[in-house]
Amino acid sequence: MSEARVTNQIRTLRFLAGEMTQADLGKRVGVTRQTIAAIEAGKYSPTLECAFRIADVFDKPLAEVFGWER
Repeated sequence: MSEARVTNQIRTLRFLAGEMTQADLGKRVGVTRQTIAAIEAGKYSPTLECAFRIADVFDKPLAEVFGWER
């Protein structure tokens, strides 16, 4: 059985938001640039609160920012 994982569209959304930097997003969400980089790369799954905060920055529903790939 293949391993399921959390996916995200953060990099694309940052680009569409005027090429927002990871640091800028981190400041708006309350985490470090390194945390945003790890979430984007799929190396770290954000807390539910952090995921909602990220979606809120982009004014998107959670499901448009994060997905579950099987």
